[in-house]
Amino acid sequence: MEKLLAGLKAVAEHTRLRLLTILIRNELTVSEITYILDQSQPRVSRHLKLMCDAGILDRVQEGAWVFYRVTDKAPGRDLCNALIALMPNDDLVLQRDLGRLATIRTEHTQQAESYFYKNAKQWDKLRNLYVSEKKVEQAMLSALADVKVTELLDMGTGTGRMLEVFGEVVEKGMGIDNNRDMLAIARAKLEENQLTHCQVRQGDIHNVSLPSDSVDLITVHHVLHFLNDPQMVIAECARLLKSGGRLLVVDFAPHEIELLREEHAHRRLGFSDHEMTHWCENAGLNMVSIEHLQPESKSDAKLTVTLWVAVQE
Repeated sequence: MEKLLAGLKAVAEHTRLRLLTILIRNELTVSEITYILDQSQPRVSRHLKLMCDAGILDRVQEGAWVFYRVTDKAPGRDLCNALIALMPNDDLVLQRDLGRLATIRTEHTQQAESYFYKNAKQWDKLRNLYVSEKKVEQAMLSALADVKVTELLDMGTGTGRMLEVFGEVVEKGMGIDNNRDMLAIARAKLEENQLTHCQVRQGDIHNVSLPSDSVDLITVHHVLHFLNDPQMVIAECARLLKSGGRLLVVDFAPHEIELLREEHAHRRLGFSDHEMTHWCENAGLNMVSIEHLQPESKSDAKLTVTLWVAVQE
């Protein structure tokens, strides 16, 4: 009851109800919130702190930026859902706030499109070397079709594509990446696709700030070939997985295309089944399936994509 009373007190104010209305829809920075509410930063910050202290909001810092969103944890989330259902749809102040939120969403999308445009040639050149992403994604979903997933963690999430792919079959999803530009794109795409149960965070995939035995599924999609020590990430995945949880690694089979090192920063030129199985076994994982997706043409400059699925015993 004390937690419930603290939560009720934390939202029982006009501005804080407005904050609840926008932050249950999007995670936002302080500057974005001040724009929406048309209030000073010190005043907004006071309200945010009170709501965070009461367990209504989560505060996440990424470098110099701080993001706020309605918590996913009970009882704070349950209280927020109940209050949002009571909000009047015809309130003029809330309508104005949501209109400004829509403006920010549009700006996020435009920034993402601009970034994609600048980098499209490089990405398309790489994607042309292997089987279509659509077939890879279909194979990923098929490989885990019999797995019930409550919490998904995508390591090295980039633009958040794996959260989009698995968004409809998981209850909660989180993507971790160190690249702020990529995370900005991911946030815009999650907003566009209304995947409010998914989020992204800046962080180190070698040392994720989540408790052990906390997730049901981890995806590592075209990430390991960039790393100095891929085995360390496999071990971190094993730490994070619950008993019976699955690890899905998608990467290239061994190849000799040095261009990928010279122009795309690949450190490893693919991985063998033996190597990946060895890493998983060392981490306490049992390899349960391996699938190879062959190139779609007979060109020499093509890559085989492999899906490795391991389970935490």
